[in-house]
Amino acid sequence: MNYNFIAIEGTIGAGKTSLATMLSEKLNARLILEQFEDNDFLPKFYREPDKYAFPLELSFLASRFQQLKNELSVPDLFRPLTIADYFINKSLIFARKTLADDEYKLYARLFSLINLSIPRPDLLVYLYVSVDRLKENITKRGRPYEMDIETGYLEKIQSGYFDYIRQQTGMRILVIDTNKLDFVNNPDDFELLYRQIIRDYPVGTHTLTL
Repeated sequence: MNYNFIAIEGTIGAGKTSLATMLSEKLNARLILEQFEDNDFLPKFYREPDKYAFPLELSFLASRFQQLKNELSVPDLFRPLTIADYFINKSLIFARKTLADDEYKLYARLFSLINLSIPRPDLLVYLYVSVDRLKENITKRGRPYEMDIETGYLEKIQSGYFDYIRQQTGMRILVIDTNKLDFVNNPDDFELLYRQIIRDYPVGTHTLTL
């Protein structure tokens, strides 16, 4: 496997953190997990999205930038592979779907400056899960502030990821339909998913249904 940095992505409830954690343990990789639960704007946003979208997206961008800058600027000689449960470009994907046009233009300008100093992942893995199953997963994990997430919001974010992926030409992107998998509780499903992720892929978008 010729990757030094793998990012796991997906819509809310897709299993990003679980998969990134499991992969890091199996591959003895450095793990970067997004610190979203400390964001005071998140529960407010789910209740009043129009009011809190801009401060939420700005705070997430600042947090993601600081974390990735700190983690990726210092190599780990004993764990050369890094696995993250997010890709900083998710900031643009979410902002495009949640901000008004004038707010998004300002946000995109700030993002373009910040993004210059953050390495892109060697492989971006997107976990595709249907919105109905996303809702089930969100309900099962029981975070109180997520109970207000609407189906329409999940659909918007999912379409935002698809729009982004279609526009990319210089990245290795692996889109995996995991609707029939339970990789958290079924070791065989995890092993199947693991074997696909560690393959060497050429630049481009690759789609798998497992």
